[in-house]
Amino acid sequence: MHVDVMPAIEQLCALVTNVPDAALGNETPCGYPVGALLDHLATFAVVFTAAANKEADGRTGPPPAPDAAHLASDWRATIPRDLVALGVAWSTPEAWSGTTKVRGMDMPGEAVGIVALDEVVLHAWDLARATDQSYDPDARVLDPLMGFLTHMAEGGTGIARDGIFGPVVAVADDAPQFDRVLGLSGRDPTWTPR
Repeated sequence: MHVDVMPAIEQLCALVTNVPDAALGNETPCGYPVGALLDHLATFAVVFTAAANKEADGRTGPPPAPDAAHLASDWRATIPRDLVALGVAWSTPEAWSGTTKVRGMDMPGEAVGIVALDEVVLHAWDLARATDQSYDPDARVLDPLMGFLTHMAEGGTGIARDGIFGPVVAVADDAPQFDRVLGLSGRDPTWTPR
């Protein structure tokens, strides 16, 4: 499988550049404040670009806890730049084939690519909700995410799921596909800031 992640990345970049400074402390559906989520995106983009390029870049341990204090002063430029580099790296069939390393773990390239796509789409929604921006993901990314998240929600994936997703949120079978994706990821599609 080779999924075009660039449309989802372009949507996320637009959201990032439109985050006002006053929103950096806003809560998000994923539990990070907006500033920490932006720091997570900055770190994630670099790590998963290296994974796509099959680079052993030395990032073998867990990343530092996301924190707005880690953001570069020009984060509205650097995060989108690094996200676009991520999209370019995952645009090659070679990125999706063979194995690669993420944080020192060997994983199939295809699995890492889907995890990268999952991060982009879900955190785009998190950011949009937390900053009162609109977000409607490209429908072409929803089928691969449904398959991945359905697998992650099945029994026996607890260790892989822990720390990545919350408990599955029940969503009606006839709900829009993106609402079902959100529910499988542990997000409530009706979430709004308090």
